[in-house]
Amino acid sequence: MTYFGFLLRFIGIPLLILAALTAWDLWRGRRMRHGLDRLPAGWILLAHVAAAVIWTTPWDNYLVATGVWSYDPALVTGITLGWVPIEEYTFFVVQTLLTGLWVLWLARRERVLGITYAQSPASGPQPLAPSSAPLIPKNNLPAVGVAALLWLASILPALLGWRPGNYLALEVGWLLPPVLVQLAVGAQVLWRQRRLVALALLPPAVYLSAADVVAIRAGTWSIAPDQTTGLLLAGILPVEEAIFFLLTNTLIVFGMILLLGTDRLRAPSAPPAARD
Repeated sequence: MTYFGFLLRFIGIPLLILAALTAWDLWRGRRMRHGLDRLPAGWILLAHVAAAVIWTTPWDNYLVATGVWSYDPALVTGITLGWVPIEEYTFFVVQTLLTGLWVLWLARRERVLGITYAQSPASGPQPLAPSSAPLIPKNNLPAVGVAALLWLASILPALLGWRPGNYLALEVGWLLPPVLVQLAVGAQVLWRQRRLVALALLPPAVYLSAADVVAIRAGTWSIAPDQTTGLLLAGILPVEEAIFFLLTNTLIVFGMILLLGTDRLRAPSAPPAARD
């Protein structure tokens, strides 16, 4: 299976379905409401496409140049920018579009998100305080701290010279820092929208990981065994690949949700306590 053949089958088809669903929603006048409209959704999606290409390009070139990833010359066009085939740059774009459109499709469905609104004459629709409101963290630092510890734990083995940890260190070391920034800015927002985050993040990550299994079996691309931990999912997928799709989709989902303006979807503050 050629690389472009993989993209057409496994990304192109669901992308067309989501594009059709988006067009149907817009035709029916189903748009995001209740604060999910701070910036135009289309511009937010295009900004994420640009950011994905800019941020991933140097990292991806390094991985290919050092042999972590490789491609069957017979299954790619041979057109490269740096060390990376043009198909890989296409993957950056279409993956971001796929996950981004999925986020937007979910965000137009309040029932799926489980958000209940009460009408307030003064300020318009306001979300009711969820039953789990006490679980909302008081600040963003705990989430940033946990993510920073994961970052350190993932890169330390490679820094100490353990070659099988090389791919894991490279992907976590490069892709997790932007997530740290997102958490520092909006961990509380993301926690309040945890249902949307979970529904937006997990299906694309699982789907793309499963598609990756097909591509590896078909020989479309290969992962260097000596630069991975040897932990395999479904007997073929290096665990690092699943982490790659989890991290890249996390960047897209977190960024989309934060820029859409979901900080307006918050429970009303409790009235101040009466003075004695």
